[in-house]
Amino acid sequence: MQQRVDGTRIAELKGVISSALEAARRAGATQAEADASVQQGLTVNVRLGAVDTIEYQRDRGLGITVYVGQRKGSASTADLAPAAVAAMVEKAVSIARFTAEDPFAGLADPDELAVDIPDLDLDHPWELEPGAAVELARRCEAAGLDLDARITNSEGASISTHRAVHVYGNSHGFLAGYPSSSHSVSCALVAQAGSDMQRDYWYTAARDPDELGDIEAIGRRAGERALGRLGARRLGTRRAPVLFAPDIARGVFGHMVGALRGGNQYRRTSFLLDAAGERILPTFIHIHERPHLARALASSPFDAEGVATRDRELVTAGVLQGYVLNSYAARKLGLRTTGNAGGVHNLIVESDRDALPFEALLARMGRGLVVTELMGQGVNGVTGDYSRGATGFWVEGGAPAFPVEEVTIAGNLRDMYLAIDAVGSDVDTRGALRTGSLLIGEMTIAGEA
Repeated sequence: MQQRVDGTRIAELKGVISSALEAARRAGATQAEADASVQQGLTVNVRLGAVDTIEYQRDRGLGITVYVGQRKGSASTADLAPAAVAAMVEKAVSIARFTAEDPFAGLADPDELAVDIPDLDLDHPWELEPGAAVELARRCEAAGLDLDARITNSEGASISTHRAVHVYGNSHGFLAGYPSSSHSVSCALVAQAGSDMQRDYWYTAARDPDELGDIEAIGRRAGERALGRLGARRLGTRRAPVLFAPDIARGVFGHMVGALRGGNQYRRTSFLLDAAGERILPTFIHIHERPHLARALASSPFDAEGVATRDRELVTAGVLQGYVLNSYAARKLGLRTTGNAGGVHNLIVESDRDALPFEALLARMGRGLVVTELMGQGVNGVTGDYSRGATGFWVEGGAPAFPVEEVTIAGNLRDMYLAIDAVGSDVDTRGALRTGSLLIGEMTIAGEA
């Protein structure tokens, strides 16, 4: 097997998949699909200038799902040698013969599969040796530690680079793959004033290492955030506006995406059950899916079933246009797949109103809570009830007044979405969902009696 992980491995992996699919046909499978990958990465962690860990990763794998009629079986292997592949296929077919028939089981329909595979510019290697990575991590951490004498400790700085090649094929004749890369830099620091100690972090992530944030700026941002939490207070219980920072707002919308997934819809376990066609957000908000953005972290030319990814409107003028479906869920619901097997691809939250910078959102809020970190898992996906521990800072007169800790914010997600007052221009592009800060008109803030 070749060792380098880049686009030259695609032909090799296609050959492995073709062999597996043919073996499945000979073993009695009526349909089959397989995915193969090779990956490599380097992660370096430094704490207080000393090397904490250096991890070099190299993985490969092959998974196959076979259908014998409408009985399904799956198996996987990390050994791509012909004998291991044949044994894996036999195991999958054997499993399928023992499973129950499922009328909705099977591959994606042939007419849904991608034909033209666009080049989305997803592969940008970072030729980084461990020694150079250590020095970058030290620079990142040192920039934060040198920011202020009150930054007294560190949880470390991390540099990570990862490269992979994925290929997918099925018995409908689909066989395609592409290389990709992802890189990140992060830092977490501790600030102290007397007996008060506070921790915070920051990070950057990108496909292309040239698009990562400035290394020292990441450390300084982590330090500034830790310093900003010193002197944090609790609040008395009240109702007030809440402004979610962009990285936290992404999670708020993430609960919506979860509720719209096909599995939660056909299992009847969603607080947005059968909500297509309903207004679930204010009329000035739209959510677009744009899977073909060049170099974006969630871009993909096809989904995990080989279905072509396409631009779509998930929410238009606040009205939900559809769900997030793979082929199986779509069949269960009597719908068509939306090309979301494996996840969503660059959901973008957009506002018809002028997107305001963060400072303008503070002024618009006037008085309320800014949330910069959430804790706990108090979200009920069936009812939409939402209760999370929160930290951040209190705002008076449109300006930060003091940091806040040990409070709980609570509401119901359906009500929270309809109560959105504004979306910021400070869009966070570090994930599959892109949004700016999110201002919600009012929520319950539980703190001291």
